[in-house]
Formats: sequence, C-alpha cells, structure tokens
Amino acid sequence: MGNCNCNCYTEKEIYADALAAQHAATNHYNTFMNECDHSHVREAFHKCLEQEHLIQEEVFESMHHKGYYPTPAAEMKKIDEVKQKFAQSAK
Repeated sequence: MGNCNCNCYTEKEIYADALAAQHAATNHYNTFMNECDHSHVREAFHKCLEQEHLIQEEVFESMHHKGYYPTPAAEMKKIDEVKQKFAQSAK
C-alpha cells in the first residue's frame, strides 16, 4: 500500500462526524421507541437507545478531553436567566 494522496480527514473532523452520527442514531431510536406498539420491540429499541447514549457519551468525553469540544463554565447571570425562564413557563 502506498501513501495516502487524498484529502484525509483530521481527527477533530472524524470525532465531529462520529458525534453527529450518534445524535442522529439516538434521535431515530427515540422516535422508533415512541411509535412502537409492541412492548417487546419497544424494549429492544430502548436497549439500543441506551447503548447509543453510552457511545455518544464516550465520543463526547474523548472530544472534550482532547479540546475538540470545549465546555466553558456558564456565567451566573445566564444561569439565573434560564432559571427565571423555566420558572415562568412552569406556572
């Protein structure tokens, strides 16, 4: 095998694609589960959904650890705004 002369993806792009795929997979399994009429099939989809969430968490944690998905701390002002917003919508 020779050298790769193609435009290869960066590690960050591969991780981003994997995370997007996991988002799509969990979305689909959730939809299938919600629309399922048979309890055994619903349980099977639920197990798949749980597994996909675990994979998604692993991908996210790897991205975060490598600095590809930074999660800065929220400002207290923003936290208070969200609390007020949800407190009002709960009334």
